[in-house]
Amino acid sequence: MIKRLDHLIVAVKDIEEAESNYTKLFGNKPVWRGEHKELGTINSLYNFSNIYLELLATNGKGIGADLVERTLSENGEGLAGLVLGTDDISQIKEHITASGYNSTHMSEGEGGDFESGKIRNWKNLFLPQELTRGMFSFIIQHTEGHLSPPQNVPDSAVNKLDHVVINTNDADGFIKSYKEVYGIRLALDQTVEKWGGRMLFFRLNKTTIEVIAKEDGLSPKDKLWGLAWDVKDIKQTYDRLRKEGFDITPVIEGRKPNTLVATVKSNTHNIPTLLIQHLPS
Repeated sequence: MIKRLDHLIVAVKDIEEAESNYTKLFGNKPVWRGEHKELGTINSLYNFSNIYLELLATNGKGIGADLVERTLSENGEGLAGLVLGTDDISQIKEHITASGYNSTHMSEGEGGDFESGKIRNWKNLFLPQELTRGMFSFIIQHTEGHLSPPQNVPDSAVNKLDHVVINTNDADGFIKSYKEVYGIRLALDQTVEKWGGRMLFFRLNKTTIEVIAKEDGLSPKDKLWGLAWDVKDIKQTYDRLRKEGFDITPVIEGRKPNTLVATVKSNTHNIPTLLIQHLPS
């Protein structure tokens, strides 16, 4: 079934500007800079210990370029997609069909790195609307090639993705998709009385999909909202980002016990961004 949150897609207007900002934010350079010729897109990939993040911009015509242009037109720059990873894409395709959903479309993809000339290949499984519910999401199986780990990582750099936040108006439907169909572990389902909604935590590959659910009586809809990044030494990260010219809030204790947090308020290309350090208990 689903083994990991594979990567997140960020739609940007100018790949060079976005790469400059995110290289400073993460404290690390991208490990891959390439293109998808058949999709009409160009990308920069940042690799972490549990996922990778993809900056995506147009570089021609194709369904990838259409996604970027639609995202920019409707919402501006920001989170455009969530990609789930599997080691057996044929098996999960059969499972989704057996679960009563319309047949899904499978395709093969290829990307090349500008600097090294290396090629990566993968298979994609595109999902029916009943499962994506307005959020661009698909399943991937990497078949050839891999991303190199980041090199010479300082303590002030981003270590991994702590959690991604998704908003929904249908908590039960979200649980059906992610727990029952995808097989992802539901670690928390809690009603939050002060704002009249529910909070869901789904956990896999050392990260969390945090879902904020508020019913509104409309058709089910899910939307990517923000990211929280784990750092080894948040005070060092704070000092580094201040020197780089970022607008960042002072480091404070987080709502979760034994954590320190700070919010990055600039140069994130419209993505609410939190930094978090987990302290020894």
